[in-house]
Amino acid sequence: MAEEDAIVVIGLGRFGSALALELMASGSEVLGIDGDEEIVQAHNGLLTHVVRADSTKEETLRQLSVPDFSSAVVAIGGDIQANILTASLLLKLGIPNIWAKAVSDPHGEILRQIGVKHVIYPEKDMGKRVAHLVRGVMQDYIEIDENFALVKTNPPQEIIGVPLGKSSVRTIHGVTVTAFNRPGEGWSYTTLDTTLQADDVILIAGDVRKVESFSRLR
Repeated sequence: MAEEDAIVVIGLGRFGSALALELMASGSEVLGIDGDEEIVQAHNGLLTHVVRADSTKEETLRQLSVPDFSSAVVAIGGDIQANILTASLLLKLGIPNIWAKAVSDPHGEILRQIGVKHVIYPEKDMGKRVAHLVRGVMQDYIEIDENFALVKTNPPQEIIGVPLGKSSVRTIHGVTVTAFNRPGEGWSYTTLDTTLQADDVILIAGDVRKVESFSRLR
């Protein structure tokens, strides 16, 4: 395995497993580490390498050549102490890109305090995402930042058949239609001359409340 081009995923629970398998599907090489033999056996053959090991021991990580990796994900969720200690060791080993899962805001704050730059909240983020989908009629919702989101939805009647440059969407609703997908044609970027049809799917970007409000228009 060329470690500089690979990613180590520590903790192969539901989140870690899904992440590792998606990385493999996208062409990355993945070293999976977990302390549970049954979990390790379940991933045998699915990842580039998978080993049973205690990630809270520095010597173990060195033996697995973890310091040679440029990216690592701490996906341990059930043991906060192990999560924090593992992240701390990865920082000590000089891994350039470290992502760590946090199960609560205080947990995430500790990870940031020790130097982890990329703290992720899978359960919290998914809960927020689903909440927005339930409230609106969006097909998908991605929060880019605290107050900015990208939403996949259908165009409301008021902008169908009207060139976007003349629809005043940004002026009236405070959102931007960035792209559209027409059945049989695939995705295209919008221009001022783009005229949307009722069966198009669009991507809109803007303030969280405004894109959610716009998605409710029919």
